[in-house]
Amino acid sequence: MPAVPSLTVENYVKTIFQIVSAQQDRPATTGQIAAALEVSPGTVTSMLKTLDAARLATHMPYEGVALTRSGRVLALRVLRRHRLLELFLLRTLDMSWDEVHDEAEHMEHAVSDLLVDRIDAFLGHPDVDPHGDPIPRADGDTLRPPEEPAGHTLAECTAGATFKLARVLDQSAEFLRSLTDSGLALGAVGRVERNPDGAGLIRIQLGKRSCVLALEAARKLLVVDTPKG
Repeated sequence: MPAVPSLTVENYVKTIFQIVSAQQDRPATTGQIAAALEVSPGTVTSMLKTLDAARLATHMPYEGVALTRSGRVLALRVLRRHRLLELFLLRTLDMSWDEVHDEAEHMEHAVSDLLVDRIDAFLGHPDVDPHGDPIPRADGDTLRPPEEPAGHTLAECTAGATFKLARVLDQSAEFLRSLTDSGLALGAVGRVERNPDGAGLIRIQLGKRSCVLALEAARKLLVVDTPKG
């Protein structure tokens, strides 16, 4: 490994992995990485040379950046730490789902794989974190990529459809707090009353409560269909 802070390397490979996974394995662009990490494209270009020298990523001209096998293993290890830490903080310290992300960001670079495995066992080997993101599984000396759950966005649901919230794509504290205020939590079951309602909104019913969401927000929620009762 090059003489750079390990947390910087880990943040880059994790970000590249997430971008590539979100776009069906197409390489990540410099601009996408810069936007995700809130750094300049020049900083990304410099760091990609470091990752290439470490054989963690390859930069293909006019195509983008892809992780090597070693880079994918490192990215999965960081994601596993992060997502298990989020769930651990939520379950044991009673932190809310809008608080755990930032705390896990700081902790994921400091904890050992041994401690993460102990946390995994303590939590009962969970499949997803508090936001519905799948947790990479330990498999001997390797890691299995997380199985992305099937589903579609809430914005794609038609009137009358019943759903269960399976995953939140925007994990900013502000967005998560707005979901909490609307009564939406992971696993919440509801029914679509109107979509759209003529004002760029979707109207849903959660139990006896009705609420409206902007379609932009509904596109950030992955749901699975449930039988109509």
